[in-house]
Amino acid sequence: MKNREAVKDGICEAERVDAQAVERAKANLSAATTLNRTSGVFKVLGHAGRLRVLEALDVQELCVCELAEVLGMSMSGISQQLRELRRLGAIDFRVSGKFAYYRIEDPYWLELARSVMERLGSNETKKQVIKQAI
Repeated sequence: MKNREAVKDGICEAERVDAQAVERAKANLSAATTLNRTSGVFKVLGHAGRLRVLEALDVQELCVCELAEVLGMSMSGISQQLRELRRLGAIDFRVSGKFAYYRIEDPYWLELARSVMERLGSNETKKQVIKQAI
């Protein structure tokens, strides 16, 4: 009975290894350094505050003071988020007198985030339709 419960949970009931399938899967794996770098990107984009910064800057360039006001964050809090996004290459800044103005440098990162948000929104819509149908 216990094994049947395991299968229902998506765990194999018995052990069997198809050597060819294993080799094909291994050949498809990316290099560890590539996976680590990719994981780092998702870590940067996995912070809601950073996503909010990207969305705010999509409209126009803003100085740090303006970003802090728009997002309701402290200057030091904004600075931390900006530093990570700059390391990623998503944003850049220019200095004008005593002000640092930030802008989107590479729109790919915001497009990626929006793609995920759209997908999540699509899934939420599907769940709502299913709930209404039941």
